[in-house]
Amino acid sequence: MRILLTNDDGIDAPGLKVLRKIAAELSDDVWVVAPETNKSGAGHSLSLHEPLRMRQVDDRSFAVRGTPTDSVIMGVRHVLKDIGRPDLVLSGVNRGGNLAEDVTYSGTIAGAFEGTTIGIRSIALSQAFGIESRDRLQWETAEAHGAATVRSLLAFEWPTGVLMNVNFPDTAPDAVKGRLATRQGKRDLNLLGVDARRDPWSEEYYWLSFERRRSVTTEGSDLWAIYNGYISVTALSMNLTDTATNEKVAAALSKTA
Repeated sequence: MRILLTNDDGIDAPGLKVLRKIAAELSDDVWVVAPETNKSGAGHSLSLHEPLRMRQVDDRSFAVRGTPTDSVIMGVRHVLKDIGRPDLVLSGVNRGGNLAEDVTYSGTIAGAFEGTTIGIRSIALSQAFGIESRDRLQWETAEAHGAATVRSLLAFEWPTGVLMNVNFPDTAPDAVKGRLATRQGKRDLNLLGVDARRDPWSEEYYWLSFERRRSVTTEGSDLWAIYNGYISVTALSMNLTDTATNEKVAAALSKTA
């Protein structure tokens, strides 16, 4: 099995080192094509108005000056073009959970989105952390449970256009309560804010900022699973159509003015 690895935290990120270890338990045919620098929050974006540059890190590892989406395309369409396309794309392991609304911003999810778009089974993996553990992530939890979780997901066929979003809880490996199939959750409110500052020349500039808050959530959601010490696995569809609302739209459009 040929595996292509990518991420959004960059080629030197600790989570990518963990992902290499996970992939090594699954195959000896592992390739890495990841962004040169941190592209967290890049979403499913492409670099269309500037050239892509790529450097070779080692025999099977490459760094791309672009987004996670660019990296997967470069991996499949260029690096592996004459070797053979991968059987699996693994994206991560992200520094922090990709839960609830995060999936629309996440470059980690985007790497799996692009693999799915190309027609390759793809899995995004993320290691959650809490307010007090952001500087000491429990990478060993993702490492300990990653390969077994991926094997479980590869044991059945997925529909076209579906990817898997795996999140590991902020707990020690032996404290994980199990694995749950979850639905995408929803946080209480949008926690993004704007922090306005001034540079030495008194020109104003801005940082987007996060308010860290634990949301109230319901059992069965990805947030609930992570809060309660479970590995969360959510099947995500690339088809964003809301079928129920679309039926109402069709009815409304069919009415004469």
